[in-house]
Amino acid sequence: MPTDHLSATFAALADPTRRAILARLVSGETSVTELAAPFEMTTPAVTKHLKVLERAGLITRSRQAQWRPCQLNAAPLHQAADFIEQYRKFWEQSFDRLDAYLKTMQTTPQKTKIPKKISPKQMENKNGRKKR
Repeated sequence: MPTDHLSATFAALADPTRRAILARLVSGETSVTELAAPFEMTTPAVTKHLKVLERAGLITRSRQAQWRPCQLNAAPLHQAADFIEQYRKFWEQSFDRLDAYLKTMQTTPQKTKIPKKISPKQMENKNGRKKR
């Protein structure tokens, strides 16, 4: 299991089922039974996903008599977003530089030199030989 919080967050987010669970929790506190309803898996299988999310700090679970509500904890998602933001800025700057370079390439006409065909006599002249 990952030891740092960011690794735990990304590991938890790696699974589409867990991302779907988090998406459902955005609207508010929900019971495990309600969370399990749209998935074609058993309640114990959903509970395993919830444990991963809980260990990552993405959800909190409580107990109110027979009802076990789950609640979203968005703080780890904010940390993951901050981490990703650094790289978004890097790529945005790289694309801006590429865009600027391509614009200069379009506005500056490129002169391509087409080599002339040189006859053998001209080659002799270039090499310093005298004409006969």
